[in-house]
Amino acid sequence: MTPFPFTAIVGQDEMKQALILTAIDPGIGGVLVFGDRGTGKSTAVRALAALLPPVDAVAGCPVNSPRPEDCPDWAEIAEHQVTSRPTPVVDLPLGVTEDRVTGALDIERALTRGEKAFQPGLLARANRGYLYIDEVNLLEDHIVDLLLDVAQSGENVVEREGLSIRHPARFVLVGSGNPEEGELRPQLLDRFGLSVEVKSPKDIETRIEVIRRRDAWERDHAAFIASCQQAETELRGAILQARSVLPSVRASNVALHDCAALCLALGADGLRGELTLLRAARALAALEGAEEVSRAHLRTVAPSALRHRLRRDPLDEAGSTARVARQVEEVLP
Repeated sequence: MTPFPFTAIVGQDEMKQALILTAIDPGIGGVLVFGDRGTGKSTAVRALAALLPPVDAVAGCPVNSPRPEDCPDWAEIAEHQVTSRPTPVVDLPLGVTEDRVTGALDIERALTRGEKAFQPGLLARANRGYLYIDEVNLLEDHIVDLLLDVAQSGENVVEREGLSIRHPARFVLVGSGNPEEGELRPQLLDRFGLSVEVKSPKDIETRIEVIRRRDAWERDHAAFIASCQQAETELRGAILQARSVLPSVRASNVALHDCAALCLALGADGLRGELTLLRAARALAALEGAEEVSRAHLRTVAPSALRHRLRRDPLDEAGSTARVARQVEEVLP
């Protein structure tokens, strides 16, 4: 079924902004979307696939290599034709086995032809794209550890069953979940660049508009998608433009000081908070056509970049979002 158009999603502006920023700069490190059931979390991620610009990749390459010389030897690519294909968005289901994630020995070729060949897994397919995990907080620990290693190195290494395989595995990790069903391991939580909290709309007009658009989409897919085509094209063009100008967006010493001061005031662990805050602010500046990161950009992205990096404070009953907002007002007035 054709995914629901990204630009037709009602509300949830922070979630949409976070996904757009990672499309502009994948180095931000992915998005974690936590919230109630039925708030459009998986809809937004799947809609992103149709929105994103296509990528150039060698035809038949299992890791979406952009050039023939980048294709791994084990792929045995006969033709070196570069084609345009949709940005990969790969689902990683709960209960998936390690072999399915990393790849393993191709049993069929081993049995029928006596050849030892590699069958690539989900990480190969997700290279240069997105890896989406629904209910990420319920993912098994050994798969979490595996993803942490690959996300850190950008490379998938398979050493078993007589195989010794390496291939690039650089992807944007997107996870969604319901906090009522369990918390996320701190090690994986810290790997997400941005964290977003989504809630059901509280006003009746917004809920009516959600129902109206969803009903129109279900009644006539083609007509509804056509009505959103211009908005989708404009947003895709804005993402491409932001990507092109991103390297030239400056960050002054004042902006760097603001990043460090805010993270210090919040007591964020490590320096990943400052780095993510700066990258997200620079991507937002590029999207808005600004030549330099401003305090307004930092204020906008601070909740997404920092709310999941705070230490628990038993003396402070305010939630992480409220704590970030309070410090933003004090440090970045």
